[in-house]
Amino acid sequence: MINFACVYYGDKYTFPYVSNLYNMVERNLTIPYRFICFTDNTVIHKQRIFKDKNIEYKQFKRHDFEGWFNKLQLFSKQSELDGDTLYMDLDVVIMKNINELATIGESKNFVGMNDFNPTSGLFNSSIMRFNNKYHNIIWEDYLKRKTEFSSMHGDQEIISSLIKKHEDTISFPDSWTQSYKWLNRNGDRYHISKQTYEQDPNAKVCVFHGNPNPDESPQEWVKELWK
Repeated sequence: MINFACVYYGDKYTFPYVSNLYNMVERNLTIPYRFICFTDNTVIHKQRIFKDKNIEYKQFKRHDFEGWFNKLQLFSKQSELDGDTLYMDLDVVIMKNINELATIGESKNFVGMNDFNPTSGLFNSSIMRFNNKYHNIIWEDYLKRKTEFSSMHGDQEIISSLIKKHEDTISFPDSWTQSYKWLNRNGDRYHISKQTYEQDPNAKVCVFHGNPNPDESPQEWVKELWK
C-alpha cells in the first residue's frame, strides 16, 4: 500500500481538479494505494462529484503557510505520510499506467522529475516520489534555513536545493513525462510560436505548468483523458 497525495489549498483550482485526478489515478494505478487530499476546504467532501470516491481529506497541521509553501508540509512528520508516497499536482493529465512512477527505485530513494527547462538544473515538483525518511532531510532543514530560502521563487527551488545532491536521490526517466507546452526537454520549443500541444505517445503523465490549465485546453486528447 502506497500513498497517493495531492494538495488543494486556496482557490486557484475548482473541485473537478481533485475529482478528475482521483478518476485518472483509479484508471491508471493498479497497485494498492490510499488517495489523500491535503486541503483547507471544509466542504469538498460534501460535493456531489465526490460521491463514492475513496478520498481521505486532511489539513496540514501548520496554518501559517500560504500558496505553494504548503507543499513543503508534505515532508513534515505531522502530515503522517508513513511509507512511500507518490505526489502529483492537480494540473496534470495522467495518460497511461503509472505503476512504475509509484514503484521506481527503493524506499530509501527520493525520486524527482527533471525540470522541462534543461538550463534550470532543478526538479519540477509537479511529480515526486518519496519516503517518510525525508522529514529530516527536507522539512527540518527547511525550517532551520527559512530566512536563507525566503528569496526563492517556488517550492521546487527549495526542494531541489535540499535534496538534489543527496546520495539517495534519483530522477524519473524523462520519457515518462511531458510538458503540455514544450513536449520535451531539449530547449527548442519554449517560444509560444513553436508550441503545438500534441500528445507524446511514450509519456505517462502530461504536466500543465503555468497556463493554460487542463480545463482550458481545446485538444481532444486532453478532453478525453482529463475526466
